[in-house]
Amino acid sequence: MAHHPSSDHAAPLRSPGSEGEQMSSNHNDESGSVAMYWDFENLHAGLVDAKYGDGTYAKQDNRFKPQEPLVDVQALVELSASFGPVAINRAYCNWQFFGRYRDALLQSAVELIQLFPPGAAAKNGADIKLCLDATEDIARFAHVRTIVIMGGDSDFMPVAQKIKAAGRILIGIGNRRNTNKHWAKSCHEFRYYDALVGPPPMEEGPAPAGLKAVVPPPPDPAVDMLRRAVRLLAETKGEPWVNKGSVWHMIKRLDPTFDTRDHGHASFAEMVKALDAVVEVKKGDSDHMLRLR
Repeated sequence: MAHHPSSDHAAPLRSPGSEGEQMSSNHNDESGSVAMYWDFENLHAGLVDAKYGDGTYAKQDNRFKPQEPLVDVQALVELSASFGPVAINRAYCNWQFFGRYRDALLQSAVELIQLFPPGAAAKNGADIKLCLDATEDIARFAHVRTIVIMGGDSDFMPVAQKIKAAGRILIGIGNRRNTNKHWAKSCHEFRYYDALVGPPPMEEGPAPAGLKAVVPPPPDPAVDMLRRAVRLLAETKGEPWVNKGSVWHMIKRLDPTFDTRDHGHASFAEMVKALDAVVEVKKGDSDHMLRLR
């Protein structure tokens, strides 16, 4: 398929959120809402091949069986939420072999689109259905400003042109190993899964004889949430200092149930003050600015 570079210029990715600690009743901020579309099997297959060698997933004995959960669903949802509130979150797959992803998908509020593969080739047509839905959604929903497509197929190139012609921002995510380079270049911004999530942690061996293993203290959920929110916003803006009000919006996108009082802080301002070892604070034009230490 020939690739014709678009004349569209990449729109700047603006930081979500607004000033103040309380969530506004209008969740559509300046950057608009986000629509996420997962070609889930494509993403999973790339991780299987990366872990066990090229062509591993395509073998029938490996493909048509319950799959080991490899995709970090939460990390990709968090990245997408950094561009704005997520309004659509659909994943396309033949889910009969992906039941082990159940908890991760439920916790991230992913809508599962079941596709039964017709014919001997067992192609589920996820890319076609995904492109049709994305095209329909940008025509119906003006508040959707950012489209995130997760998958590496060149088949997504035509819908990329439709999305850009509609004046929306297109973010692509895929495995470095099996992403078509022309599809990646047709996005306003493309993120490689490998760079986003990184390698799995090394397994630690047993402690030497006579030494008792040191048990680290349990992580503080408030510290973890504050770090994640500031880091995601800083990556999206491309600069380390972020608006404090935007951080609170980001936290509520990551976890709508998060309440500072559950973690011993009367308000978000008090939580930031108490966690000064985690973030640095300075005065901004209209609100305080935060930066990870």
